[in-house]
Amino acid sequence: MQAKETSIEELKGQIRRLNSKAGQMKMDLHDLAEGLPTDYQQLMDVAAATYEIYRQLDELKQQLKKLENVK
Repeated sequence: MQAKETSIEELKGQIRRLNSKAGQMKMDLHDLAEGLPTDYQQLMDVAAATYEIYRQLDELKQQLKKLENVK
């Protein structure tokens, strides 16, 4: 049981850190979009990185939900 608790807490910590990073990336993407057409060359890279971090965040949240439901 203790291992499961640690796993849930570790997952929550990862989600908090990733959530913070995702928020910053979202703001960076927004700033880049507002400045278009300036720096349009960076748009796809920033968008792809933002997509990936939100994909990871969604995956971690799903894992957490499964672990909490098993409890």
